[in-house]
Amino acid sequence: MKSISLLILAFAGLLIGTSTLQAQSLTGYTLNPGDQLQISVWREDTLDKEVTVLPDGHITFPLIGSINVVGVSSIELEKIIEEKLSDTIPGAEVTVLVLSVTGNRVYVIGKVLKPGEFIMSSQMTVAQVLSLAGGLDRFADGGGIKVQRIENGKVIYFQYNYNDLLSGKNIDSMSFILKAGDVVIVP
Repeated sequence: MKSISLLILAFAGLLIGTSTLQAQSLTGYTLNPGDQLQISVWREDTLDKEVTVLPDGHITFPLIGSINVVGVSSIELEKIIEEKLSDTIPGAEVTVLVLSVTGNRVYVIGKVLKPGEFIMSSQMTVAQVLSLAGGLDRFADGGGIKVQRIENGKVIYFQYNYNDLLSGKNIDSMSFILKAGDVVIVP
């Protein structure tokens, strides 16, 4: 019965997150360390490169050098590269394809059935990642879950009450979208 409830909650989270996903598709995927990109410049075959976003958030591209791309969308990166190439290649048309989103990871630790690292191939809520982790074990404190996030070099925590969600008291918490690097802590 508990696993059926988790599946229903995960499905509901997908429905709620759909409008957010549609909004993100207009701006492109936000890049993270570990992501693999294919960057090409139209009619410039020597500038077709496959690159990986380094742990420090940078990529290196010919004629430009190092670019910090963390938090930048793939569409924004196209514009940045076009601008940086404008002196050398006027009117350059750049395409950035995201080959792998392996940098888009979240972590679940604590009292779940399968703690670990999970790659988010789309936006995910806390309830969805908890379902990937097999749900809470019988000793977990569903009311004391925290999400740890690092923003601007500072660690911040968000409270998440899974018990309220299960009882239908706080269904709005279902829309809490995780970001790459977040850690869900289940006491």
